[in-house]
Amino acid sequence: MTPPVFAHGHLRLYLLSLLDTAPMHGYELIQALGDRFGGTYTPSAGTIYPRLAKLEDEGLVTKTADGRKTVYAITDAGREELASRQGELDGIEHDVTDSVRRLADEVRSSVNVAMKSLRADLAAAAREARQDAREAGRTVRADPRRSESNGRLRDAEMTLDDFRHQMRADLRGMAARGEIPDGAVSLLKSRLDTVRDEVRRMAAE
Repeated sequence: MTPPVFAHGHLRLYLLSLLDTAPMHGYELIQALGDRFGGTYTPSAGTIYPRLAKLEDEGLVTKTADGRKTVYAITDAGREELASRQGELDGIEHDVTDSVRRLADEVRSSVNVAMKSLRADLAAAAREARQDAREAGRTVRADPRRSESNGRLRDAEMTLDDFRHQMRADLRGMAARGEIPDGAVSLLKSRLDTVRDEVRRMAAE
């Protein structure tokens, strides 16, 4: 099971630290957290607003109406709590860095799993082709179409290897800069699944 991004009670303190930089709408706080995590983690409104309400109840933040939006601002009491827990906040920042690295590793892992699945499908197709050739009393070498298919298999595997290495390098660079976009994992898995389905469809035609 994936461990939580924030330990118990740490998110509320982190929200105070964000509000200490400037008053923000709730959506701006969600975006700010997403930016801090390079897009690998974005909290839901159901996670943020109850904590903001709790902070308001404790007198650590205030809220004012700005048209149809609500602006949250830290109070003097909130700043005093931040100052008294600065050491704890420094530890949270360290934990956030570790969480970004862990989430980036999960992105890379998901890509690797999808790539391995695609390669396994290609290898299975090649095995089936060889088996069909044996059952028909022919060798793969004796049928030019089989040889061409094997050549395409090698080209496809090389293409997949190149993609995996380049994508892994890109993701590592993004993670180092805190720039992995939100939805990167779902996009990669979706696109790779689409490619696999298209290849299967072409083979069935």
